[in-house]
Amino acid sequence: MIVIMGAAGATGGATLRSLASLGAPTLALTRDPARLAAGLDGNTLARTTVLAADAADPASLRAAFRGARRLFLTMANGPDQVRYELNAVEAAADCGLEHIVKVSAPAAEPDSPVAVSRGHHLVEERLRSCGVPSTVLRPYAFMQKLLLLAPGIARAGVVHGAMGPARCNYVDVRDVGDAAATVLSRPEPAGGAHPLTGGRAYSHPELTALLGDMLGRPVRYLDLGPSELHAHLVGRAGMPPWLASHVVEIQQLAVAREEAPDDAYLRLTGRAPRTLEAFLRENLHRFR
Repeated sequence: MIVIMGAAGATGGATLRSLASLGAPTLALTRDPARLAAGLDGNTLARTTVLAADAADPASLRAAFRGARRLFLTMANGPDQVRYELNAVEAAADCGLEHIVKVSAPAAEPDSPVAVSRGHHLVEERLRSCGVPSTVLRPYAFMQKLLLLAPGIARAGVVHGAMGPARCNYVDVRDVGDAAATVLSRPEPAGGAHPLTGGRAYSHPELTALLGDMLGRPVRYLDLGPSELHAHLVGRAGMPPWLASHVVEIQQLAVAREEAPDDAYLRLTGRAPRTLEAFLRENLHRFR
């Protein structure tokens, strides 16, 4: 049995659907089983047992993990993420699981300029010492997050950022789910850490030009300073301050460290990743 933590989130949900398409039985953990089950498509629900568990309660995790073989671990970014993920790693080790697949982040280093990535580093360190074989997936920016820009583009034809001409790697969250499902369903753990990207990195000017061509009208990129972007995200976009700080840090990381696509997804799955162009066409109605 494969246990999915973070099943109610975008990455966990994508992994559930991918595993269901492979015919793999899964156990999805959530604090609200009825709500999660109601959101699953028929095929995924038929392959999934939904069980109540709370990452803040290690005892509930140990009870849920008994009899399982593998764990997919992804928790929402936030102040409690590290504590919750460490609880899961400890419970998995206590219950003798065979393999943990963790969704991490780029630049998961002790001195990373991105606070969330420093947290991922702490969890990865514990993974390496807990005695359970593990595989780490490090996706870059999700294409789905670009949909947060849709209202501003539809209303004013403007994208705000603090990246200048720097390029950013984008990956479709469905590809993250497919990569995770591939690794989880293999007889032997893949091991190692794998950066996940699309086939090309884009700057904000390139992104807005692409959208403008698709929409048939101009889309502008307004480049701000980091503090200006933070103020815009909090004051105009309504983001909580910690999330706005995370967005700014991610953009500044792309400025400080040149981003380029990686072929890890192809190596893991044998397929090319989804393209940004295809994702935008699929969701173009959201930007009109």
